[in-house]
Amino acid sequence: MSLLEKFERYPLTYGKTPIEHLPRLTEALGGKVEIYAKRDDCNSGLAMGGNKLRKLEYIVPDALASGADTLVSIGGVQSNHTRMVAATAAKIGMKCVVVQEKWVPHFDAVYDRVGNILMTRLMGAESRLVDDGFDIGIRESWENAMQSVRDAGGKPYGIPAGASVHKYGALGYIGFAEEVAEQEKELGFAFEYIVVCVVTGSTQAGMIVGFKAQGRADRVIGIDASGTVAQTRAQVTEIARNAAELVDLGQEITEEDVVINADYAYPAYGVPSEETNEAIRLAARTEAMMTDPVYEGKSMQGLIDLTRNGFFPEGSRVLYAHLGGAPALNGYSYYYKEG
Repeated sequence: MSLLEKFERYPLTYGKTPIEHLPRLTEALGGKVEIYAKRDDCNSGLAMGGNKLRKLEYIVPDALASGADTLVSIGGVQSNHTRMVAATAAKIGMKCVVVQEKWVPHFDAVYDRVGNILMTRLMGAESRLVDDGFDIGIRESWENAMQSVRDAGGKPYGIPAGASVHKYGALGYIGFAEEVAEQEKELGFAFEYIVVCVVTGSTQAGMIVGFKAQGRADRVIGIDASGTVAQTRAQVTEIARNAAELVDLGQEITEEDVVINADYAYPAYGVPSEETNEAIRLAARTEAMMTDPVYEGKSMQGLIDLTRNGFFPEGSRVLYAHLGGAPALNGYSYYYKEG
């Protein structure tokens, strides 16, 4: 029985996302650990999809029931989340205001005009650039944006950064864990580890709750890309505990259930290291799998490094959760102009 049976879901995705074996990446990493990817980057026809849509499917019913006419959210300049909120607003016929803060010390000439932010604007969202720096918490600029909608006679529905500290923000990734269990039955084996990027926290938090129900929450390896790991760990733990209560999990989320590796977030949020860029190139050249410099490049770097260093026992099957985000590559063209 699903933990999500009592919750309403508004379909924005194609449904179950494919699990793909990555034989050439497996071989490039020594062949002793089998690497697979669950392709949440290919989960929808809405503006190139991604993990935020899984979350938004459980938030939209509440937004519609509230009588709101405008979705209001926040992210960085190259935010995948604000792109997906803009896509959702277009799909359900609402207006959209997104605050895009200067979270990243990155100065590519077209950074604020290509990729995610370009698509956000194409879909009719009002994108407001703000100079504030990175923080995964609740932001004043977001509160101000909601007030501005009220002042103009509209009714806002607020969605926090990453949809994370929202009552229903973790439900979609509880569903992910249940989906993986179904697919494992079809595949005839179970994954020993799941590798996922973590910043605002509800993707990993939902996985922790879903996999806790299966007795393996500690097999979810969160690769931090925030560079503020103590804050991220606290937020993941809080979101997971609240979600566990919401879905009547009947088990307590412990500190041991929250596994976050902070080794790959350097030099800062949204800034790729040379190792991140090499990981992006390796995934692209072995499997034509596009990962971005903000999120997936860092979790791919973590997957590659942990595999090479023997973290995963020989013979393990590791599932890489591909959360999407490739449009951000456009804002980092200088790094990849030679490939």
